[in-house]
Amino acid sequence: MSRTSKKSAAAARKARVEELRRAEKARERRNRVLTITICTAIVAGLVVFGAYGINKANDKDEQQQAAVKKPVKGEKSWNAKKLTQNHVAKAVSYPMNPPVGGDHNQAWMTCDGTVYTKAIPNENAVHSLEHGAVWVTYNDKAADADVKTLADKVAKTPYTLMSPVKDQAGAIMLSAWGKQLTVDKASDSRVQQFLTKYVQGAQTPEPGAACTNGIDAS
Repeated sequence: MSRTSKKSAAAARKARVEELRRAEKARERRNRVLTITICTAIVAGLVVFGAYGINKANDKDEQQQAAVKKPVKGEKSWNAKKLTQNHVAKAVSYPMNPPVGGDHNQAWMTCDGTVYTKAIPNENAVHSLEHGAVWVTYNDKAADADVKTLADKVAKTPYTLMSPVKDQAGAIMLSAWGKQLTVDKASDSRVQQFLTKYVQGAQTPEPGAACTNGIDAS
């Protein structure tokens, strides 16, 4: 091969190498741009999702606060100062059925979303109310579908308990310390309002007291 031919071949190889280097740099630039674009899109998505989540949480908090402030239509109230809180070892004759407060047994009914299928002692249930629980009760007038709906709701709600009370006046009744509501159907919007307002609500004599590790007769 002549000297001229060798120079031409070397120049061609050099040009080819330079071309490959330019192509590689171009690919690297495209990859960087693509990576930055994807990362930017992900970050933007997280920001939007986070803002959406915060807004949803704020909306939920506002709804709960509104439910707490709004009176529950048709509820009955008793003077909390007149509802004694002594621990007794005997049966108590309460002036309302189911009871909403007063002297009670030293042991509470487990009320961590607990559904009892048989009647439970009033004296133990009242102690649960003292801890901030809502007691959902029903009699034979309540439809089976409503009982199931309520049982499902209670099972998902800490600081609640549910049991039958055959001799109560209403088909479905919800009791908290000093508060009581009677409804005919589980679909009544006041059921959720009552739970939101009174589960560990402001009426609770002993907020934060346990609802677990009590008497369990389920």
